[in-house]
Amino acid sequence: MADKVATKTTKTKAKKSTLVITEKGKVFVSATFNNTLVTITNEKGETIGWSSAGAVGFKGTRKSTPFAASTAVENVAKRAVEKGLRTVEVFIKGPGAGRDSALRAIKAAGLSISMIADITPIPHNGPRASKKRRI
Repeated sequence: MADKVATKTTKTKAKKSTLVITEKGKVFVSATFNNTLVTITNEKGETIGWSSAGAVGFKGTRKSTPFAASTAVENVAKRAVEKGLRTVEVFIKGPGAGRDSALRAIKAAGLSISMIADITPIPHNGPRASKKRRI
């Protein structure tokens, strides 16, 4: 009588896609010296998709190349176009090598660019800089 075995059943929930995608959106490109990060959002700022040079499969110094940046942008832009995105505003941040190639890849993916803004943070003589590097 005490030989009953308790079995536990679990149900996995499917991801809900409640994200409202309009034809307009925003693309945020963060081009650092080591990597390029790309995020596509709708007008409210809710993320539609993201990618990076590292997530596409590049490792080490190849992550910082313009080719890796364009591959990352193509990867996420194709998914956004499939979901119905048509026109984007592009915000570019950072000094990296993937800045120009990211713009070309957005255009090649079929998205029309309505605005390009450079939002690289520039200090207006904030805190004292660290000592100069000696090599």
